[in-house]
Amino acid sequence: MSDMTASSQNAGRPSLQGKGHWATVPVFALLLVCGLGYAVYGLVADMESAGAQPLAIGAFLLLGIALLIALGFEFVNGFHDTANAVATVIYTHSLPPTIAVVWSGFFNFLGVLTSTGAVAYAIVALLPNDLVLNVGSGAGFAMIFALLLSAIGWNLLTWWFGIPNSSSHALIGSVIGVGIANQLMAPAGHPTAGVQWGAAIGVLKGLLFSPVAGFVLAALLLLLMKVLIRSKKLYTAPEGRNPPPWWIRGILILTCTSVSFAHGGNDGQKGMGLIMLILIGVAPTAFALNRTVPESHTPTFVAASTHAAAVFDAHAAKDAAKVEAAEARQRVDDAINQKTLSAPETFAALSVLTHKISDEVRSYGALSHVPAAEAANIRNDMYLTDAAVTALTKNPGSVSADEAKTLKSYKTELERGTRFIPTWVKVSVAVALGLGTMVGWKRIVQTVGERIGKTHLTYAQGAASEIVAAATISMAEVWGLPVSTTHILSSGVAGTMVASGSGLQRSTLVKLASAWIMTLPVAIVLSGVLFFVFREIF
Repeated sequence: MSDMTASSQNAGRPSLQGKGHWATVPVFALLLVCGLGYAVYGLVADMESAGAQPLAIGAFLLLGIALLIALGFEFVNGFHDTANAVATVIYTHSLPPTIAVVWSGFFNFLGVLTSTGAVAYAIVALLPNDLVLNVGSGAGFAMIFALLLSAIGWNLLTWWFGIPNSSSHALIGSVIGVGIANQLMAPAGHPTAGVQWGAAIGVLKGLLFSPVAGFVLAALLLLLMKVLIRSKKLYTAPEGRNPPPWWIRGILILTCTSVSFAHGGNDGQKGMGLIMLILIGVAPTAFALNRTVPESHTPTFVAASTHAAAVFDAHAAKDAAKVEAAEARQRVDDAINQKTLSAPETFAALSVLTHKISDEVRSYGALSHVPAAEAANIRNDMYLTDAAVTALTKNPGSVSADEAKTLKSYKTELERGTRFIPTWVKVSVAVALGLGTMVGWKRIVQTVGERIGKTHLTYAQGAASEIVAAATISMAEVWGLPVSTTHILSSGVAGTMVASGSGLQRSTLVKLASAWIMTLPVAIVLSGVLFFVFREIF
């Protein structure tokens, strides 16, 4: 009897060992070359339009290596995370494996192109301020290399063992490791920025909550479907390798498409923010400020600055002596690190920086007219002021409700000038993520399709888990929160298995839980060690 059951299950399994079409490799190579070529073209065109001087050979090589590592992270992210999206259509025979991964890769590509950039800069907001402000220094590049290489290494290790792991989890852990190492390496008596714990805790809550939400909501959705949709065919496992009825097939392809698009929109942004940091560090003339903001917007920026300066002045010490911009900058940086932003001296320093930024933008007429030599300085002042305003508005009692509203409007204007992603960056990341989807997907697909539940995945289980995953990931992007496609979808599949009474495979759950628990500490230690090594090298 057991032999018959095993034979029946094997008959329903998709064939993952077939050879791809002969055109796969040349098409893949063509897309790769086109993506890299467009990235080089966009980089050179942006630098020329900003009037930047050509990079020295050493700086150009360093930039190229850093960009390749960042795109490599997105490539690994593609075949590691997106395999979750195609597992359901493959194991329900809704699409052949080759078509499924190409389809998913294309919609990952579209998801990246239409993303907002909010998640990208949510990652940047976790990094130590002093490293972000000096990202072009040796310490800045040590940060970039350490956190990317540690995240890539852990992703590859878990992929090799076929364990669905979160790229988001790995990257956040790497960021925390760099922040802790940076703080520990600071000279005695010289406080420096570590992890931005306020932002980090918010992100970690999202990473913790999202798989629980995936499990519960997918289980509830499956139960609701059983009440509302009475078709028995929907709740049975595939028979042989025949595709399901057209309407079930259409639902599953739609949910796969939604997860792929949502994954691109959220996960694709993680590399974007780091690429922007790399560009700002190596070529600040072209990328420190958003030169696409029109000149007609300058009066709005100046007005927002004036209102914000009035708030700062109202809280500053009345008899405080006016300080120069350099000292004001240091006061604000120290206040952020030491959590003393509510001090009158800090408000006075913020007023000085706000007036300085406003006066410079007004004198030049627009951000696009800022001279090359001044772009990095103005950007750093805007970034530092933005970080201080963010902390103030999140600290109850620092300012009144009306003042917080004024400062949030000013924060929006500051971010308009510093938080932007050129089209060529989006395209290059989209190509890397999309191509990554088409490579190395089999290990994770097998785990999701065969090794979570004790029975074969049914049509309804696949649809319910993917509907919940797509909705959760899309909402997270709106809120600017990085979440894990892997954890949400794997938890969703597990939730549907429990709801249907089919049970879970203990060995797989242990592996999933172990990877979930170990990712943060391993990434923290690995990135911290790499940061120390790279600091010594650079």
